[in-house]
Amino acid sequence: MKAWASALDPTNTSGIRFLADPTGEFTRALDLAFDGGAVFGGDRSKRYALVIEDGKVRQVHIEPDNTGVDVSTAEKVLKDW
Repeated sequence: MKAWASALDPTNTSGIRFLADPTGEFTRALDLAFDGGAVFGGDRSKRYALVIEDGKVRQVHIEPDNTGVDVSTAEKVLKDW
């Protein structure tokens, strides 16, 4: 996650926080886990983006097929923001 943040926000000025969920606890709490055992070896997170302001979720962008990149891209999320 650190490398991704460094590549996408090298000056740390975007206001975006890059957070990992190594145990999947957050993903399960949001009910965004899916069984990826056949391909990935276990449960995985659906691809999604959240817009959070003042500690409240303002927008949720969840890919309908779990792994695609149609609704959760930065361009689409920022367009709706």
